[in-house]
Amino acid sequence: MTEAGRLVPETRIRQLEQHARDIRREIVTMVHTAQSGHCGGSLSASDIVAALYFDVMKIDPARPRMPDRDRFVLSKGHACPVLYAALALRGYFPVQELSTLRKNASRLQGHPVSTYLPGLDATSGSLGMGFAQAIGMALEAKMTGAQYRVYSLLGDGELNEGLVWEAASSAAKFGLDNLVAIIDRNNLQNDGKADDIMPMEPIDRKFEAFNWRVLTIDGHDMAAVVQTLESAAKASGKPTCIIARTIKGKGVSFMEDQREWHGKPPSDIEFTRACKEMDDAEPDCTETEGGRR
Repeated sequence: MTEAGRLVPETRIRQLEQHARDIRREIVTMVHTAQSGHCGGSLSASDIVAALYFDVMKIDPARPRMPDRDRFVLSKGHACPVLYAALALRGYFPVQELSTLRKNASRLQGHPVSTYLPGLDATSGSLGMGFAQAIGMALEAKMTGAQYRVYSLLGDGELNEGLVWEAASSAAKFGLDNLVAIIDRNNLQNDGKADDIMPMEPIDRKFEAFNWRVLTIDGHDMAAVVQTLESAAKASGKPTCIIARTIKGKGVSFMEDQREWHGKPPSDIEFTRACKEMDDAEPDCTETEGGRR
């Protein structure tokens, strides 16, 4: 089931698509520079993260700890390149710092550490625990009367963790309609196809059985992503799960739907090829509210 929110102007959709392309370029660049990190699941989530950070969430890079900000928890913490890229491009810290990914003493480690960078709301990496933290944040808002919303991005392989389902049950029990779980349904994990490692379908009916409202979208259709996230913000009485059907490695042809790119850095030749593909995918110009750029 899909649902629509406001009709998003076409110019705004093109802007968000450009933000997603910029995020993808930074992902591939930083993982190549580090010769370590996770491209595949970062690239598959780029459209979702771009929509959240550049359109949907109530945030202010100049005040990263403002009490009423919306929270984002990257539960699949190994995909932190997508989050680091979004934070840098959104203005939380200098873009140049992305080149320090996974280096000693860097603030950009292989999993997000909340005390290292402005804009990070949770330390994550051990699968399932980020989602549980998101539920705690949403519960805090309910208990204190705060108006912020909490968004948590999970991998579909992460659903293998029993903690996810314990957390999902508690979110429904407490009526956390200020919580949105987004499943990056790219059907690949480190060891193979997610459906082969541990079949999880029907994911939608499982969450519905846990008393969640469930929406399913194409996770690379920017208009659908934005409209569905906005629809989720209007939920009442129960939490919302968005199942975003995506392609692992999206945006780089030789990485798309290939298991080995879960955690493999590109070589110099592969990096050059990926950059050329991303350059060729760029539109001749991007219409913005301020003109062309």
